[in-house]
Order: sequence, then C-alpha cells, then structure tokens
Amino acid sequence: MEKENIQLKDDLSFYIKSYKEIVRELKNKDTKEYRKAKVALLSSSTIRGLKEVLFVKCYNEGILLDIFMGEYNQYTQEILDKTSKLYAFAPDLIFMFVDTISLLCDHRFDFDQLMYDEKLEFGNTIFEQFSMLVNTLKQNLKSKIVVHNFEIPEMSSLGILENKQDLGFHEFVEMMNARLRSFCKNDAQVFVFNYEAFCARQGKRNIFDYKMYYLADIKIAMRYWPTLCDEYVVYVKALLSMIKKCLVLDLDNTLWGGIIGEDGISGIKLGPTLEGRPFLEFQKYIFSLFHKGVILAVNSKNNLEDVVDVFNNHPHMILKEEHFASKQINWDDKVVNMQAIAKEINLGLDSFVFIDDDQGNREMVKRSLPQVTVIDLPEDPALYLEAITDIADFNSFHLIEEDRRKGQMY
Repeated sequence: MEKENIQLKDDLSFYIKSYKEIVRELKNKDTKEYRKAKVALLSSSTIRGLKEVLFVKCYNEGILLDIFMGEYNQYTQEILDKTSKLYAFAPDLIFMFVDTISLLCDHRFDFDQLMYDEKLEFGNTIFEQFSMLVNTLKQNLKSKIVVHNFEIPEMSSLGILENKQDLGFHEFVEMMNARLRSFCKNDAQVFVFNYEAFCARQGKRNIFDYKMYYLADIKIAMRYWPTLCDEYVVYVKALLSMIKKCLVLDLDNTLWGGIIGEDGISGIKLGPTLEGRPFLEFQKYIFSLFHKGVILAVNSKNNLEDVVDVFNNHPHMILKEEHFASKQINWDDKVVNMQAIAKEINLGLDSFVFIDDDQGNREMVKRSLPQVTVIDLPEDPALYLEAITDIADFNSFHLIEEDRRKGQMY
C-alpha cells in the first residue's frame, strides 16, 4: 500500500485495517523518505482507535508517527509519575484531551445550586490542577503540548434564565476557557486546540453520542475521529516544519469574476456588489495571509497589460503588483509557469499552494507537479472564502516580525 494511493474515508474500521496493512508493509520497506515524530495522546475518556486514525492520516502526508496512547483516564497519574511510560517515551508532541464532563463531574447538574464564591473556588481548584499538570510536563519534557479547551454544553437546568446568573454554567466554562487561553498565550511550548469551536462546527448534538457515552465513556462520536485527526495533523506538520510558504493564484474568475481580456476593467466582478463581494472578501483574506508572511505569486494566462491595468486602476482591487513576488502572466501552460515561479523566488515546489478556478489547470498541475498542493476551488465563488480559510498548510508554531515581513521582502 503506497501512501499516495490511500483514499481516506470516515469509517473507523477502514483506518484500523489500513493501519495494520501499513505497519506490516513497513517492516520490509525503506522509510528514509518519511518524516518522523513521536506523539502522545492523553485523554480523560475512551479514545481507543484514535491512534490508528492519526497514524494513517499522517502516513498519507509522508509522516511516520510513533504514538503513545495513555491509559484510560490516567492522564493525571501518567503526568505526575516521573517514572511513567509517558516520560520513558519522550514524545515530541502531546495532545491533552480533557473533556468538560470529566472536568465538572456532578457539578454540571447542580452548578446553579452553588453560591457565587463556591463557583469561583471550584474554578480556581480546576485551573490550579490543570495548570500544574501542564507545568509538570513542561518541566520534564521539551515536547510541544496541545491542550483542548472545554466544550460548552447545551444543557442547563435553568433554561432561558441561564444567562441571568451572576456566574451561570455556560459562563463558567467560558471563563475556564479564557483562563486557559491566557495561561498559554505567551508560552512557546503550549498551544490551545479550540475544541469548543470544533464541536460547534460539527454540531454539538451530532458529536456527542449518549449511547456510546454510557456504554464506553466515549465523549466524541467515533465517526468524527477522522475529522478530529485532521486537526491534529496540522500540529504534527507544524512540528516538523512541513509548512507551505507561497500561495500561487490564478486571476480570471479567481481574484475577480469574469475574464479581463473580454470583459474589460469595468466589466469584471469585484467590489461591494452581489456578484463582486465574494471576490473582494477572498482578496481581503489573501491580503491578511500576505501580512502573516505568506509569499504571493500569480500564474495566469492573460495579457500582461490588461492585468496591470486592473492592479493599478480598479477601485476595489485589494492586491497590488507589489504584493506579488513573482508574476507569470503569459500564454504558457500552468506547469511551465509554476516552475518559472519556483526558479525566480528560489523556493522548492513543495512550498507551493496553487489556486485556480479551472479544473483542467488544477489536474494538469496535480499530475505534473505532485509536490504542489492544489486546492479544489468550488464552482460557486460564494464558497471561495470558506475554501481558502480551510487551508491549514500555512500554520507554524511561531510568528515573528521577520516572518510577517517575508512577503514584502520577497
């Protein structure tokens, strides 16, 4: 089973089967081409099977993981015991998944019966214990540590009066998340995974399976484990510095609606109109990536004069000529232009992300330049912004001022 041939699915049994096949084949395979990392999974609930999903997901990215699975709900003991298997394993990256139910125990049912001072004291106790565990890991390991924040439950016995309390149940969890965020903000070793937002995206009534919770203390429905591991892979790639550096963009029907050579500068769709707004906000997000340090380039079949006219004279053009490190605007095919961009800015093709509305161009680049990450842009421009915000390849564990200026320097 070659890694590039694995068609990933959402079926847990698929990942368990694939994991066994990969491990068996790796015994007789040279693994020098793979990046390698050691990852520990610590959880307050049952996550058996998550190891296999994460392994296969990373394998598909050219990464071989050695994974330590903590014992069921033993994360406190494993962290506090300096002789535990966790410390012997010495992971490069730790995921710490403590869920809200485990955190609050029975207080999730009687929280409104506590006095205000009791609620604060309870919160202080939780936070002191949690921060102590994270600090213990920091003192004994050089690992990057990713801690889940806490999902805000839908339930509240107070119903519509929940937000009328001095410190309601939901507000309490929000407060704990704010304290956790503040605790980690200036710490280069510890990161917060926004599990609350993750649950909200999937739908909280979907992600929690009461039957599996009562049967096996599973706090996230197993069909969402592959989606959760997609989020974890982002951190693994950041750990291994497997980040993309350059965003290469088509122009017609990508940065603006229409074809500049046919529609002219006054005919393209770009601006605060029904048809132009998706392209305007798409450009605004790309501009924010530029200020994050992402290098921009153009790969377009077009007349250079027409494009320069748009850059210089269109009133709603956010991205200007000076924002692009390379502009391959000609009638060559997209593969030739991509290679020219790589040569001009002296970056490997594996540093590139390519966005083009034309499926034929995308498939050509995929076939000829498999190192390049090609984004399958939706047909509807209204979905462009969602598509680009889903790109996780520009994430890294640090962002310094020099990184922010990288696009400008190029």
